[in-house]
Amino acid sequence: MRDAVIVEAVRTPVGKRNGSLSRHHSADLSAHVLNALVERTGLDPRLVDDVVWGCAIPIGMQSGGIGRASVLAAGWPESVPAVTVERQCGSSQQAVHQAAAGVISGQYDIAVAGGVEIMSAVPARAALGDGSFGEPFGPSVLARYDGVRFHQGVGAQMIADEYGLTRTDLDSHALDSHARAARAIDEGRFKHQIAPVEVVDEDGAARLFDTDEGVRRGSTLETLGALRPAFSEDGTITAGNASQISDGSAALLLTTSDIARQHGWRPLARIHTAVVAGTDPVTMLKGPIPATRRALDRAGLEIGDIGVFEINEAFAPVTLAWQRETGASYELMNPNGGAMAIGHPIGGSGARIMTTMLHHMVDEGIKYGLQSMCEGGGMANATILERL
Repeated sequence: MRDAVIVEAVRTPVGKRNGSLSRHHSADLSAHVLNALVERTGLDPRLVDDVVWGCAIPIGMQSGGIGRASVLAAGWPESVPAVTVERQCGSSQQAVHQAAAGVISGQYDIAVAGGVEIMSAVPARAALGDGSFGEPFGPSVLARYDGVRFHQGVGAQMIADEYGLTRTDLDSHALDSHARAARAIDEGRFKHQIAPVEVVDEDGAARLFDTDEGVRRGSTLETLGALRPAFSEDGTITAGNASQISDGSAALLLTTSDIARQHGWRPLARIHTAVVAGTDPVTMLKGPIPATRRALDRAGLEIGDIGVFEINEAFAPVTLAWQRETGASYELMNPNGGAMAIGHPIGGSGARIMTTMLHHMVDEGIKYGLQSMCEGGGMANATILERL
C-alpha cells in the first residue's frame, strides 16, 4: 500500500506587518521556498506532478492562481502544474492533505505542498470586499443565523466568555508564547527550518532576513494590560493576545517511501492521519476541538500518545479552550511559541506550523505530533504526523 511521507520542509522567517517581507511579491516569496526544497534535496523540478499551494486571500497580487505563478517565478519548467487551495487560515494545511491524498492514491508520485500570504499588501479584510460584488454569505446563510455576519474576533470573545477566561488568563498565555518563541530563537531551534531571504530596506540597503521578527521580548502583564479591547468596550481580546498580521511562506516535499528510497531521500515523517471538521460558524474558532477528537479516533491513538501539539494561536481563547477540552498537556502545546508571537501569515500558516512541528519532532525524537487550525466559517483541519 502506498504511503505519503515528507522528505523536507522549509519556511521563510515570518515577517511582521509592514516589515521585512512586506515589499515582496507573493509569487517571488513562494518561489524562494520552492527553490529551497530543490537546494536541500537535489529535486529535479521536472519530476513534480503537482504543486498544491494554499492562499487564504487570493485577490490582488495573489489572484489568478498564485500557485501557478509561484512555479513560474521559481523558474521551474512550464510542464509543472499547480493549484491554489483556499480553506481560510487552514489553506496550506489543506494543501498538504490534498497532496498526500494524491500521493497515496497514485495520482502523484512527487508533490509539493505549501502556501503563502503577504498580509501587509493584501489584508484579510480585502477578502470580504465592500459589497460591490455581493454579500459574501448570501441571504440563505444570513437567514439561517438570524442575520449574524461571522466575525472571528467576535467569535473569539464569545469563546473567552463561554470558558470564563479572564484578561489575565489570555495575556499570560500570550506572554508565554513570546517567551517560548524567544527561547527557541536563542537556542537555534528554527535555524535549519528557515531559508533566509535577501531583502532590500527602504534606504536601499540589502540584508539577509533570517529570524522571525514578530517576537516581542520584555513584555509584561502590565504592558499587555494597557492595550484596549479590540471588539467590545468591556472585552478581553486585544492585539496583544491575538495572532499577528504577518507575511511568510513555507513548502513541503511529499512522495512515497519507495520513491524516496529510489532518489536517495530519507523521509522525515509520514502523514499518519488527516481530517477536517466543521463546527458552529458564529463562534467559528472551536473547530480544533472536534477535529482533534476525529483525528485521534481515526488514528486509534489517545491524547497521551502525542508528543507535541501545534494548535494555531489565532486568539488566546482558541488554544486555551482546546487545551481544556482535550486535556492535552499545556507544556506540549506550541512548545516553541505560536502565532501570537511568531505570526500568522494566514494562507501559509498551516505549512509553517507543520514545518516547525516536524523539525521539533526530529530534534526531540518525538514519534507522533498533532496539528490543528481553526478556520473561518467554523472549520478545522487536523493532521497527525508519525516520525520515521
